[in-house]
Amino acid sequence: MSEKDLMKRAGQRLGANLREYIVTYIFLALSVLFVAYSGRPMTDIFYQLMSRLTRNLFIVLALIIPIVAGMGINFAITIGAMAAQVGLLLVISWGVKGIGGLLLAAAITIPLAGGFGFLIGSLLNKMKGQETIGSLILGFFANGAYQLLFLFVFGKLIPLSESVTIVGATGVANTLNLTGSVGLQSALDNLVRVSFAQALYGVSALVLVGAVVLLLLRKIPLKRALVWVGMAVGFCLIYAIPAVNSSLRSITVPVITFVVIALLCVFNVIIMRTRLGQKFRAVGQSRVVANAAGINVNRVRIIAIMISTILAGLGQIIFIQNLGTLQTYAAHEMVGLYAGAAILVGGASIDRATNGQAIIGCLLFHTLFVVAQDAGSNLFGDPNIGEFFRVFLCYGVIALALVMYAWRGAKENASPQRAGRSGR
Repeated sequence: MSEKDLMKRAGQRLGANLREYIVTYIFLALSVLFVAYSGRPMTDIFYQLMSRLTRNLFIVLALIIPIVAGMGINFAITIGAMAAQVGLLLVISWGVKGIGGLLLAAAITIPLAGGFGFLIGSLLNKMKGQETIGSLILGFFANGAYQLLFLFVFGKLIPLSESVTIVGATGVANTLNLTGSVGLQSALDNLVRVSFAQALYGVSALVLVGAVVLLLLRKIPLKRALVWVGMAVGFCLIYAIPAVNSSLRSITVPVITFVVIALLCVFNVIIMRTRLGQKFRAVGQSRVVANAAGINVNRVRIIAIMISTILAGLGQIIFIQNLGTLQTYAAHEMVGLYAGAAILVGGASIDRATNGQAIIGCLLFHTLFVVAQDAGSNLFGDPNIGEFFRVFLCYGVIALALVMYAWRGAKENASPQRAGRSGR
């Protein structure tokens, strides 16, 4: 092959990559621009970003399975968050503290979210092809039922302690603190904390050992092993740069929280290699073909939504314990939109998503959230512009993903028709 052909093929691959990940590249450029104009110290930016990754990444990862199963972005994870808040409310009312309280909240959340997920999946099976919009509407509908439950049922029909109810009235208080004597704030995060350097070197060592072991067992090719080793060494060398080291030196990492997040990543990888995971992929690629192969399409779709809703509930527990405050009537409202926008920013689409895309998207999306107000203030003299801009980005990236998905589907449908006409 000539050099000209090689250059042409490389250009085609680059163009295809730019088209595929245009949203990611735009957000990367905006993140660099906003960080540069925010004027905030890098230490503060990294600290805020670490906190946001700790409390948001688990929920974003919960979206992957429904996307692979062809059900689009499960905005109904909002209902899973509601289930988590019911669990936390009861735990606070009963006075169960520490990690035991979080485990009890999780034990309450799992069956509640699983039941809700079954109902959501059953409803979405009635609106095939419109799951993304359907799950969004279901979230709004469930929010009304949630408000009714917390305003009139809890405290009146279901007795609660006075510490969580509105004084002199029925219903749950607007804000519930997890701090102080409640003993739930950062109960998971504070189990084990290490410095950023210890976390980086520890993870790098695990990656190196894992790459060598998997290579010896012939589970991965040499090229992939070298990529893993190169990334681990590269991150350590970047940290050794004095400016980077001074910015990250004071940051601590909640080990157990990130271990839980890593376990979810492993779960997503392993389940896709099981028979159930193959069914998810088959249903996502073509419901007609999957049904012809003897797969119970509706059942597989319900399982995907149930898993996603349960994981979202557990993620909401992680979110609230990190935040330290439960906004009873509002904490769940933007969960689906922010998580959906984050995974799309990472390069995922309505029908394709990976752990890596969820992590990259969460990192870029929340980087903009950290610096948008300061950048808006410095660029335009008004911090509100930064706030409006990041809200616009949240909705805009979802709209763009839907448009690109529809455009790609129309293009794929048009290709066989053109082929058929040319054949005649």
